[in-house]
Amino acid sequence: MDQKIKSNKIYTKKNQIKKMFDKLSVNYDMMNTLFTLGIDKIWRKKLVNKLFIYKPKKILDIATGTADLAIEIVKIKPEKIIGIDISKKMISMGNTKIKKLKYERIIELREGDCEKIPFENNSFDAVTVSFGVRNFENLDKCLIEILRVLKKGGILLILETSIPKSRVIFFCYDLYLKTVYPLLYNLFSKNKNAYKYLRNSSLVFPNGKKFNNILMKNGFINVNNKPLTFGATSLYFGKKP
Repeated sequence: MDQKIKSNKIYTKKNQIKKMFDKLSVNYDMMNTLFTLGIDKIWRKKLVNKLFIYKPKKILDIATGTADLAIEIVKIKPEKIIGIDISKKMISMGNTKIKKLKYERIIELREGDCEKIPFENNSFDAVTVSFGVRNFENLDKCLIEILRVLKKGGILLILETSIPKSRVIFFCYDLYLKTVYPLLYNLFSKNKNAYKYLRNSSLVFPNGKKFNNILMKNGFINVNNKPLTFGATSLYFGKKP
């Protein structure tokens, strides 16, 4: 998604991502469950179980979307969860779910950009990102911002798609992306560009050790990752010195 100039307006990757998720917001949760066969819920629980070890009081959830992860985090009883996202419509869907669950006191959603996180230095005990990092327009800038708002010793947990190392598993994974993904998108979204972007970004995003190195380059320590579901997804961990 390179920059495109149209009618004197500059369409950056960030603007296109915002527009794409605004369009996907209504059916997003249903599509997420269908595409992952419900395994996305297990992945989020893995992250939350890891988060629970550190007992954070104040948590920032970046690219919070419809607040699925923020809602799951409530189970570990933090004092406050703040979710930010660039898509107003995703936030609106998230707020509807939060009100229904009566979690307004614990979860607060705001429109916000990871390149300029609207909080002071050392504000959070933990930062989480669930399937949003590959959508960052400037990855390094966002990671530097995350490090800034984390308290000393604070942790970063990221769920992101990755490439299975096994050739057999990768063949099945790629076949699924090429066949099932477009079928579901045609049924529920009609947005072929969204399908193409989500598939391609999953395949080209640096994963495993490559992403570990990016985290370390931007100041995180004790960095590690754990492949989930045969490597189709990875859970990354980093800590602020």
